[in-house]
Amino acid sequence: MELVHDRFFIGGEWVAPSTSLRFTVVNASTEEALGSTPEGVRADVDAAVSAARRAFDDSSGWRAWAPSARAEMMRRLAAALDARRAEITRVVSSENGMPTAVGEMLEGTVPSMLLRYYADLISDAPAEEHRDGLLGGPVRVRREPVGVVAAIVPWNAPQTLASGKYAPALAAGCTIVLKPSPETALDAVLFAQAVQEAGVPDGVVNVVPADREAGAYLVAHPGIDKVAFTGSSAAGRSIAEACGRLLRPVSLELGGKSAAIVLDDADLDSEAIRRELVAATLMNNGQACFASTRVLAPRSRYKEVVEAVSSLAASLTVGDPLDPSTDVGPLASAKQRDRVEGYIARGVKEGSRLTVGGGRPKHLKRGWYVEPTVFADVDNHQVIAREEIFGPVLVVIAYKDEEDAIRLANDSEYGLAGSVWTRDVQRGLEVARRMHTGSVGINHYMSDPVAPFGGVKQSGIGRELGPEGLAGYQQFKSVYL
Repeated sequence: MELVHDRFFIGGEWVAPSTSLRFTVVNASTEEALGSTPEGVRADVDAAVSAARRAFDDSSGWRAWAPSARAEMMRRLAAALDARRAEITRVVSSENGMPTAVGEMLEGTVPSMLLRYYADLISDAPAEEHRDGLLGGPVRVRREPVGVVAAIVPWNAPQTLASGKYAPALAAGCTIVLKPSPETALDAVLFAQAVQEAGVPDGVVNVVPADREAGAYLVAHPGIDKVAFTGSSAAGRSIAEACGRLLRPVSLELGGKSAAIVLDDADLDSEAIRRELVAATLMNNGQACFASTRVLAPRSRYKEVVEAVSSLAASLTVGDPLDPSTDVGPLASAKQRDRVEGYIARGVKEGSRLTVGGGRPKHLKRGWYVEPTVFADVDNHQVIAREEIFGPVLVVIAYKDEEDAIRLANDSEYGLAGSVWTRDVQRGLEVARRMHTGSVGINHYMSDPVAPFGGVKQSGIGRELGPEGLAGYQQFKSVYL
């Protein structure tokens, strides 16, 4: 049954769109229409920003609520999302091909977890700090909300990535305009329904699915005080340029080409380690910005590592993302599959050795599927080793010694994540400290809500999650007494 929605969630109400334009969301595994929503244009963005602006500027509104009251409302929103967990997971998996096992862990769990985490954080943290002045009387340092936030999220993990923005923003006292991606506009409706059910005050959260043009208009809108964006590095540069001209705060969580450094003592036989290696490299069909898609292997064990990684990729079950036994689902769109297949063709043309995959699964006649693919004999300067492919494609690169492995890991325009695989955790920690990247996992990779997440170089600006994520939605005011 198609899911058809006719209105935007603006100012606490379901508001008719200003035009008849619509997005059709297509099921990634069947290539059939899953549903549709209105397409937001400038007038709809104006309405959403105005509603958020009114809600923020109200002197007795959301920002003036006691932290304990905001925390309680956030817990109510978490409960409303929990009640929709199964439906959210099903819709997201149908939209973008995310295996349901991954969806239950991410899309069905992380948003409510983050809401409760930040609710607890603001309940325990005072909004005002006393300091003894050095030049006279005491000083009060206040934490105040930055204002109206434009939160722009992509299609690969829409609920999780949105919550990394709205949870700390709500905790800080900000109001929000959320712009979901057209490819995953349907699950955003479920989020808006939860917001309404929880009783979040009118205008505090507004949801308008829109395309890039309307998104650019939102970024530069005079009613916006901060932009929080997750997406490609190319789009991030455009947003950073616009915010730079406006002197507008911006946080950017962008692309990655992370390295998995397999040290010469790594355990490749343990079933637990093998599962973690798959999760770190191929989670969500390879459609994860943090994925360690460059596997760096010591020359002394290169053949063994190639065989192990190839065997793992070949063993994965490719199929219906709604089937709990599926490891790899379809890519999110025909365009994305074309992009990934283009990179595979480029890898073959450049002379790399295809050890497994490289095509479409023969048993699946519909859906935007690509087989888990591994390239060996790859040089770190090749296109498939430099550019973010965003699909189930791994490259295995040889290194001479530990120093060379660190050099190769850091020889990238990106710096979002990475992983180290070793039997010696202390040795892994020492290698992790030398990797020029925002986060590193040792013998696994999964970001944790208590720690900051973000990148360096072309992987972005700023941090989400942890107390640092909350600070990104606050500004400081000093009062000298």
